[in-house]
Amino acid sequence: MNDDILKRLGELIESRKGADPSGSYVAKLLNKGLDATLKKVGEEATELVMAAKDGAPDKIVYETADLWFHSLVALAHFGIKPEAVLAELARREGVSGLEEFANRKQS
Repeated sequence: MNDDILKRLGELIESRKGADPSGSYVAKLLNKGLDATLKKVGEEATELVMAAKDGAPDKIVYETADLWFHSLVALAHFGIKPEAVLAELARREGVSGLEEFANRKQS
């Protein structure tokens, strides 16, 4: 498995900005505006929750992939590269979740 998949996918999504919406799902979604993209993120999050409640590992993986993909489209809307999220996860690595949460409340 290649660890660069998020970077490559982010680059692909970025390349679809301004593309013909009739030939690209990403271009079509971005062309509809932020609300449409965020609606898809919400739908995919809900589908992931439903798959998890069903306890179906294959569906959980499938829906997580959909959620991640649409989250990447949302990031692209704001010009944020996937590497920024990976850097944030790296920053949090080794930090207690409770500590990280407490630090957010102080900010």
